[in-house]
Amino acid sequence: MVTAGGLISYGPNTVDQFRRAAGYVDRILKGEKPADLPVQAPTKHELVINLKTARAIGIEIPPTLLARADEVIE
Repeated sequence: MVTAGGLISYGPNTVDQFRRAAGYVDRILKGEKPADLPVQAPTKHELVINLKTARAIGIEIPPTLLARADEVIE
């Protein structure tokens, strides 16, 4: 959403979730029952900030927040 013009996004890394899902598919194809597999919560989250949008609406993002961001879109 941030790449499309949103200001800030914080959420699970979807690429990581797909990689972890592949492990589940492998286990199911090897014969494990899906009901016996543990539920896994996302482990990697990412913070993305769009500075172009922030400037357009007149918001100044603190440098400390920018330093913590995984990705900054200028």
